[in-house]
Amino acid sequence: MPSLVFVETVGCNQYNKKMETRSNLLKKSISVILLSTLALGCGQTGNSNENPGLEEQVKFDWYINYSWFNTGWGSNAVSRAITEKTGVNINFITPQGNEEEKLNALIKSGALPDLITLGWWEPQVNEMIQKDMVYAINELADEYDPYFYQVCDPQAVSFYTQRDGNIYGYPCSSVTPDDVEQNDNIGSNQTFLVRKDIYEAIGSPDMTTIEGFETAVKKAAQMFPEVNGKPLIPLGAHNFDDTGNVSFDKYMQNFLAVPYEKDGKLYDRNTDPEYIKWLKMFRRLNQQGYITTDVFTDKRIQMEEKIAEGRYFCMMYQYTDMSDQQKELYAKSPGSIYIAVDGPKNENGDDHILPTNTASGWTITLISKNCKDPEKAIKFLDYMISEEGQKMVYLGVEGITYDVVDGKEVIRPDVLQLLNKDRTSYDQIYGADDAYWMLQDNVMQLKWKTDYASPTSQLEKWTYQYATYTGQYDVIFPADTEDAYINSQIELLWSKTLQDLLLAPSEQEFDEILDNYKAEREELGFEQLQENRYKYVLEAKNQLGID
Repeated sequence: MPSLVFVETVGCNQYNKKMETRSNLLKKSISVILLSTLALGCGQTGNSNENPGLEEQVKFDWYINYSWFNTGWGSNAVSRAITEKTGVNINFITPQGNEEEKLNALIKSGALPDLITLGWWEPQVNEMIQKDMVYAINELADEYDPYFYQVCDPQAVSFYTQRDGNIYGYPCSSVTPDDVEQNDNIGSNQTFLVRKDIYEAIGSPDMTTIEGFETAVKKAAQMFPEVNGKPLIPLGAHNFDDTGNVSFDKYMQNFLAVPYEKDGKLYDRNTDPEYIKWLKMFRRLNQQGYITTDVFTDKRIQMEEKIAEGRYFCMMYQYTDMSDQQKELYAKSPGSIYIAVDGPKNENGDDHILPTNTASGWTITLISKNCKDPEKAIKFLDYMISEEGQKMVYLGVEGITYDVVDGKEVIRPDVLQLLNKDRTSYDQIYGADDAYWMLQDNVMQLKWKTDYASPTSQLEKWTYQYATYTGQYDVIFPADTEDAYINSQIELLWSKTLQDLLLAPSEQEFDEILDNYKAEREELGFEQLQENRYKYVLEAKNQLGID
């Protein structure tokens, strides 16, 4: 059975075997190059004297499984430069409505585009592999471009290698325990945000305690009932879905440093006593009108509009999901931006435990067997993950977006100004700063990271002190198994329960709802599921070389 779906269980042995893996990959690269030099040339993408862009171009359809992605290809400096370098043009395809429905329709019809990018956890990843709908990337590399073995991250390759010895998808934003240990500027996306001017106007209160949080939210709403003629939204959160709401469950638990395991088994984070106390506080806020109906109904696009208007007082949110709106706010009124401050803490005042990206990364990109030119596709992927490609995606084009001054890359002032003021226009004109994030390597890009201040700098730097590697607990059960089915049922139960808890008209009814949740999930097989999940966690720890 392919192992990608439970990524942490057959993942890379990156902590203990990094150098061994790299050595093996390079040996393989050398042997393949020796066998294929006459036919293919040595590493034609990125290290060849020939410019692939001078060859006949190909236009790939690239499906991005996110309805909010809207950056085009061909109009900006970066995409034009990549096309010139690789001979690849791109037509992005994104779902107009429900992502899962669109992707399922593509799979069912057999009409997969040339390239597909989706979350590593999505069940369709394993489905496409099992149905032989995507190429093994290593086999394409062996046949067309052994340069892959020089530019790939050996840990990522090992992590995503299936039991059949093949790797079918390449990740973006992959981070390993090694990376976190060796770098002090790797952070987390998870932040507790407050609107700066309102927060300061109410006295910059301590919001780490239940009493302090509740008082601050009420005071903000009372002092600032409206923002630019529209009602203030006292508390913001990510949207609800079929698994719950990450702001009110996982993020809150991470802020409170709720443990993942205790006494040799997985800990039930959803019923942790301190976490429940905070949920009861949110229930009170809702009952008193301080949590608006928007929180239960809005999707990301509606939230982005309201963030850009500065309508939220505080949010438990991924700062990267609101960075563009932060820049809009800064351009209009620097004092109205959001800042990160310490959020909810447990009674001991322990530091937050905020997850970094993990070895699994964020998304993976696959090459469909419908691909019109698999040779071009692997060479394009190799260029994008190479140092040259990452520098292009991150910094842009030398002489257009940045200059080299005294041996160091410096972003041009006018470019930086536009980046911090109008991200949409920046993407249309320049397209750097990971506008094309689908194969980004955040750790590699640290070498070009500049110290310039931006409206999001404080948000990112605030997370450094709390960033922790927790990828060993990211378990996805194999698709079409009883564990996967039971897990989905329990997640659906939790999603409904969480909303009911927040909407409960009294604390007594809150307790009743929670008791019913515990009883129902036990009937579904929760205890056995936890035991099965922990086996994967232990195997992941072993593979990652961590305790």
